[in-house]
Amino acid sequence: MKNPLDDRGNASLSGNGSARVVASAFLSHEGGLHARPAIKVSQFAKRFQSRVWLGLSEEGPWIDAKSVARVIAMKAPSRIRLFFAAEGDDASDAVDGLVEMVASDFRNGSTRAR
Repeated sequence: MKNPLDDRGNASLSGNGSARVVASAFLSHEGGLHARPAIKVSQFAKRFQSRVWLGLSEEGPWIDAKSVARVIAMKAPSRIRLFFAAEGDDASDAVDGLVEMVASDFRNGSTRAR
């Protein structure tokens, strides 16, 4: 998987002019990122044209957030910080929505749904 960050872990512009957006959220959900919240993350990420990644640190490894199987396989435990990155025209909306979803403990999804 291509790392969506530059060598210093910072968001940057890609060659095609699409902005890379990176943000993080604290995962407080009691069961961590088990099946139900993992499905919510993937379904939400799929609403955007941008490429969307999920990582457990700023350095990665990064996985495709649109893949339910990969998100579940990540086995992210509770009480860690999740990192989201996206690249494309709607990258900011994708990352902001995912951060909002995790911060709300997956209660209401995100208001940024497309």
